[in-house]
Amino acid sequence: MSLLAQVHALLEREQIAHAVIGAAAQAVRGVARSTLDLDLLVLDDRVLVPAMWSPLRSRGCHVEVRHGDEIDPLLGVVRISETAAASIDVIVARASWARGVLDRATPESIAGVSLPVATAADLVLLKLFAGGPQDAWDVDQLLDVDPTLAEEVESRIGVLPARGQRLWKRILSERG
Repeated sequence: MSLLAQVHALLEREQIAHAVIGAAAQAVRGVARSTLDLDLLVLDDRVLVPAMWSPLRSRGCHVEVRHGDEIDPLLGVVRISETAAASIDVIVARASWARGVLDRATPESIAGVSLPVATAADLVLLKLFAGGPQDAWDVDQLLDVDPTLAEEVESRIGVLPARGQRLWKRILSERG
């Protein structure tokens, strides 16, 4: 069983809602970007308890649990790997609006595993929230694939902090 299948099965067994985000989700939504890791979004902080990952550790997986501090926009991140080349990051969001990302995720197949994947509009919101240069480029690429996406993002942009809303306006103005 692949590492992705194992992580997905464990999250399912624990009834922890999750969705693929990041480059793998972008690829599903039409924007290919090379990366060796896969990102899963969750809101449930039980994933930050090291004992939860015991079944994977017993199979030889390396699991690193990192907690965010009080000013970090994330509660924490769990990095799971079998080899030095590939890993899965389970990202624990603080933002209550991220619940909608999980609720709207649609089942897709990634590496032969069917699991929820964030919608293109939600990927844009997550990228705007993160706010880095690569994130802005990713938003632009997603808009190139589906220009009608802007309308859906616009209807939800109010959930983001002012910084993310400013980035959205800048991206739109640069696109003309």
